Amino acid sequence: MQKRYIIRDKCILLFTLLIFSIGTYSLFGNVRGVNFFDLAAYQHRIKGVVTDSDGTPVQGASVRLKGTSTGTFTNNEGVFYLEATPTDVLILSYIGFKKLEVIVGSSEELSLVLEEDVTDLGAVTVNAGYYSVKERERTGSISSISAADIEEQPVTNVLATMQGRMPGVYITQDSGVPGSGFQIQIRGQNSLRSDGNMPLYIVDGVPFTTQSMESFYTGEAVPGIINPLNNIDPTSIASIEVLKDADATAIYGSRGANGVVLITTKKGVAGKTRFQIGYTYGLGRVANFMDLMDTNTYLEMRREAYANDGIITYPANAYDVNGTWDQNRYTDWQEVLIGGTSDIIDATGSVSGGSEHTQFLVNGNYHKETTVYPGDYAYNKFGLNSSINHSTRDEKFKVHLTAGYTIQNNNLPGLSFMTDIYQLAPNAPALYQEDGTLNWENSSWENPYSVFETSYESKTNSLISNLLLSYEPIDGLEFKTSLGYTNNQFFDQMLRPSTVYDPAYEITSEFSNAYKNQVHFNSWIVEPQVSYKKEFSAFKTQLLVGGTFQKQVSSQLVHSTSGYASNSLLGNMTAASFINIATDDQTKYKYNAIFGRLNTSLFNRYFINITGRRDGSSRFGPGRQFANFGAIGIAWLFSEESWLENLNFLSYGKLRASYGTTGNDQIGDYQYLDTYTISGNSYNGIAVMEPSRLFNPSFSWEENKKLEVAMETGFIKDRLFLTVAYFKNRSSNQLVGIPLPGTTGFSSIQANLNATIENKGWEFTLRSEQFKNEDFSWSTTFNLSVNRNRLVSFPGLETSTYSNSYVIGEPLNISKVYQYEGLDSQTGLYQFKDFNDDDLLTRENDREAIIRFDPDFFGGIQNSIRYKGLSVDFLFQFVKQDRYTGEHSMGMAGRMGNQLNLLQDRWKQPGDIATFQPYSSGANSELRSRYLNYSQSNAVLDDASFIRLKNIAISYQLPRNILHGVTCSIVLKGQNLLTFTDYEGLDPEANFTNSLPPLQALTTGIQLHF
Repeated sequence: MQKRYIIRDKCILLFTLLIFSIGTYSLFGNVRGVNFFDLAAYQHRIKGVVTDSDGTPVQGASVRLKGTSTGTFTNNEGVFYLEATPTDVLILSYIGFKKLEVIVGSSEELSLVLEEDVTDLGAVTVNAGYYSVKERERTGSISSISAADIEEQPVTNVLATMQGRMPGVYITQDSGVPGSGFQIQIRGQNSLRSDGNMPLYIVDGVPFTTQSMESFYTGEAVPGIINPLNNIDPTSIASIEVLKDADATAIYGSRGANGVVLITTKKGVAGKTRFQIGYTYGLGRVANFMDLMDTNTYLEMRREAYANDGIITYPANAYDVNGTWDQNRYTDWQEVLIGGTSDIIDATGSVSGGSEHTQFLVNGNYHKETTVYPGDYAYNKFGLNSSINHSTRDEKFKVHLTAGYTIQNNNLPGLSFMTDIYQLAPNAPALYQEDGTLNWENSSWENPYSVFETSYESKTNSLISNLLLSYEPIDGLEFKTSLGYTNNQFFDQMLRPSTVYDPAYEITSEFSNAYKNQVHFNSWIVEPQVSYKKEFSAFKTQLLVGGTFQKQVSSQLVHSTSGYASNSLLGNMTAASFINIATDDQTKYKYNAIFGRLNTSLFNRYFINITGRRDGSSRFGPGRQFANFGAIGIAWLFSEESWLENLNFLSYGKLRASYGTTGNDQIGDYQYLDTYTISGNSYNGIAVMEPSRLFNPSFSWEENKKLEVAMETGFIKDRLFLTVAYFKNRSSNQLVGIPLPGTTGFSSIQANLNATIENKGWEFTLRSEQFKNEDFSWSTTFNLSVNRNRLVSFPGLETSTYSNSYVIGEPLNISKVYQYEGLDSQTGLYQFKDFNDDDLLTRENDREAIIRFDPDFFGGIQNSIRYKGLSVDFLFQFVKQDRYTGEHSMGMAGRMGNQLNLLQDRWKQPGDIATFQPYSSGANSELRSRYLNYSQSNAVLDDASFIRLKNIAISYQLPRNILHGVTCSIVLKGQNLLTFTDYEGLDPEANFTNSLPPLQALTTGIQLHF
């Protein structure tokens, strides 16, 4: 420091002599116009500390000298160092904050405060896949969530983080079993095929497959518990963008028909090396049980059922009422089978940092989750993600490498026993005998705990990597190449020993079975691109041209074995007497495309974007492999017009519209070929090949035409921001299996069906900032989606095999059922409408009532509250919908098996006003027939609307002076905490009668940054 002062003093002396000389020369040499203060600026090292309005350091903020390329970034303490002169101007910028310009001056240390500007649309950049666009210049429909929203949720699947947060994106959970998947629809259902409605997932520029890897043999009992999206760790995600309209998706061509989900992982930032570690522990449980009968009520139902059937002496197999089982015994099977507590453990750690030109990040995560089922079962996941960015000093050449590797292990029960909850009588026998062995009660029941004798195990290894190279030889011209590689390896097996059966049957180990499934998936993609942008005064333009070359290879081997000498050898193929290869397949898929996009703007308020793509897919025959797709998007930033300058309350206003086409080739490989399959049959010891598919080279792409009109407005300096969008999509040329007569030897042929499906609706997003000052802020985001799906046309529907599944003018997700007319108070029988008045109730003529399962509307309300170091974020999700009633799958009231308590409102005698008909064990043919019709009528539809506190996150950041440079946050997170609904089933989110509902979870933890 002393040396610095000596140098400074010498400089002052030198400048004094220089000024004196200039002054003398000016007086005697007639020199005019010289400002000697221009020479007084000297370069010195300054230190800056950058914080937000709360005093929290802003790390990664860009600091530049105005008019130069010299600059740096703030470190994790918000500190930067830079050589500058007193007259230099510093420009500080960071996403989410207003840009700050400040003169350096003579001070050697600066304290700088960035003002938050979360609605600064000119600074916020949105990832649109092949390109990025500023929010204010966007012409397409793109919804996004940030890492802050994602990290608030104790979930393992990336789709779970999006529930209730995005308009037009409807997501439901398959099961509450750890590691299970989710269903997603982006602006409705476009294809008649259930497997033709999946969106395209892009992870750091690499397509990610969500193709199911389970086998019928190993996943038969617990379908959907293995989901490929679990390979993506939510804590490693920086942002998720969902592309919805034609302008946003057309650049992906045939892959964007059902929307595109862009997942961007976290990257390193320049500055001092930073470390982050976090640990959370929590508990999960089933939030709601069905209101089932106790033993007394149940036995009353059973006795009354036999009386109604005219049966005086109870049958020998009526163990619950004939005295075989203890009639004073009561077991709450919901509590026994799904009443446990799930442990949830998460641990994360990362290291990041780098210089101005090279940044890195390495992130590791571990997740363990047990189940609410009895027994020692767990889902384990370990992931490692890394990224490195490098640019040359002139920033013309850049390299960006990302890689993620995930290992999953799952040993969940091999079978689901959700149906046992209501199929078991409440006075069923004890589970175990006195010696600890399973109790089969003299072969009078199937012990539900026998499922624990079955062993299930799955293992998944997944690698996603991408290398992005770019070079900018001259300003505005950039060459870029993306090289991606994906590898998934999946193995699961189910071992079913003979001990799962009642020992009274004397079933030996020769009847034990083992099923194994192995899947390998490899994919690579190369996408070269070139872009050029140029400004001509008020006119700006940018051109992007690129290509796609992709190949993926998948293989699957499934075999079953049986005939073991001992159960201890189960699974060892060499010890099996019988080995059957059920599946041995390998498929290849090739995809090529060229694409282009032209962006233009005039006066920075008129925008036109034109997109085109030509796709080629190996899934279609010669002459049908290529198709063209394109779109146009326009936007008018009307708030920038001079004639609106006096509207002080309007801070932002934009009208945008788009129209275009996308396609769909989600039909599976080799569907157009006449293929042969090696069957399990043989002829003279030689394997037999059987024809499995008819040749049809004519079928081609599905086509989806999309239209959208939207308006975005901001008021009071964007503290109130409203977006209203209307869309209308039509999908045609449906790829389906068209049924054939049995005489052809084939059930169907793959072809294009001339059917048209329409999705239209409204989407609303309202964001408000109620309070904002140095200590306190409160903001709210509300989104609402009102979507309608309908079948517009289907030539020949009435005479096709689809006539009982679809109706012109109605949604695809419907069921044609009987029209329930109520309960006859005199007879006590269910009544139904006879549509053709022939006094007969038949499936063909009288199932004309329609029940609809698509939601009427859905959305969410999110609040973010900050007070000094305390932050509270919570989201309420709401859905207006109908679902099957809780008793729909429980069978006829009166048979052996428990029922909901509400079924006590049954008819007993003429004149009774009741909801349900008399109990019956099934022996009364009239009551049984009426019940079967009832179960296939609109009477079993229930209002399953709900409002749910989907998640809440409370975080408190300790003052920094407590841990001296270490940022410490204590967090509390909750998921599915409260549900307000009148639904009688386990859970209203989906039809969970036969699967575990989503769990209510509460976790707490600590996060350290240093």
